Amino acid sequence: MSKRLDENLGAVSFDNLINSTYPPADVFGVDVKSGQGVLKRGTLLASGTDGMTMIAAATTGKANCILSDDVDTGATGTVTGVAYRTGHFNGNALIVAEGYTITAADKEALRVAGILLSDAVEI
Repeated sequence: MSKRLDENLGAVSFDNLINSTYPPADVFGVDVKSGQGVLKRGTLLASGTDGMTMIAAATTGKANCILSDDVDTGATGTVTGVAYRTGHFNGNALIVAEGYTITAADKEALRVAGILLSDAVEI
């Protein structure tokens, strides 16, 4: 079987989530609260009593990680997901609750956790 050098085998799309390789992005497993629907990669998570929740007005200042992969939170119980605990990310690429804006308290909580935010210029 011969292989062609001019054949397109696939494509990669970039979501502009990661800003820089320093500090290095490190992942860990998190328990995500159920009933939130499908949370996409780049969702900013905050600590909650029943697991991590998407950042919203009720969780201002409790931000501590960013989802690294999509996760379907299902209907009941907690779901295990994978999130970044450290790294340098583009703040304007993060996903938050509708109508919510990332606050200075959120940025400080993330900085303390080892997550830096910068703004990316969209092209």
